[in-house]
Amino acid sequence: MAGAEIGIFGGSGFYSLVPGFTEVEVDTPFGPPSDTLAVGEIEGRSVAFMARHNRAHTIPPHKINYRANLWAFKSLGITRVLAPCAAGSLKPWIHPGNFVVCDQFIDRTRARRDTFFDGPPVTHVSAADPYCPELRKLAVVTGAAAGLTMHPAGTMVVIEGPRFSSRAESEFHSSQGWDAVSMTQYPEVALARELEMCFCGIALITDYDSGIEEVAPVSAAEVVRVFGESNEKLRTLLVSLVEKIPVTRECSCGSALTGARLSNEAEPEG
Repeated sequence: MAGAEIGIFGGSGFYSLVPGFTEVEVDTPFGPPSDTLAVGEIEGRSVAFMARHNRAHTIPPHKINYRANLWAFKSLGITRVLAPCAAGSLKPWIHPGNFVVCDQFIDRTRARRDTFFDGPPVTHVSAADPYCPELRKLAVVTGAAAGLTMHPAGTMVVIEGPRFSSRAESEFHSSQGWDAVSMTQYPEVALARELEMCFCGIALITDYDSGIEEVAPVSAAEVVRVFGESNEKLRTLLVSLVEKIPVTRECSCGSALTGARLSNEAEPEG
């Protein structure tokens, strides 16, 4: 099976623009991932792309097999995950077309399989600092150099979906000081940490969430429109970021399981 060192969640709009990628099917103990993986090279770095919603966008966020997706990445040897997503702004000064490089998340989902460790072994992984500090810094610097508006930190509240927030929910999220809202960052980030992979959440702001600005409530069509308009900027950011990622990790993401287990068993149950 083809291997890779960097995994990117995204659709065919990314990897179709890079020649020479090979389609790879991966089986996992948790069922099939969202799609086949496209594996190839960008500037000499081995990269695998996966469409988290399937390239035909047939899988809603609450039905994504997140465990299978991350396991598929891990099985290829991937240690770094770049996870762009569409998100709504919870702050008036975070505008559509801006990028937020997440440093924290709030989980408000309710029906997702969000761990590989159902026991044994009993495992408690720290999520205090869930996003890789090394990748976050690189993403901010790379985006700024490309002339993009980058917010260097932000708390992402992740809702279950597939519906958007009510105005009351949106006002509550904003009142807590949270910055953006999406439907896919959790449990991706937590599962990546359990697999000791670096994870970088890059949110492309597509709209103001309901109740934040005096604008019409968000619609799926508007999200798709803004995301499409910014797709080339996002692709440029990701390609440039891949080039800058150091081969050797200097962060602590690769030791996330150290001290987390209450037994000596080493692998999550399949």
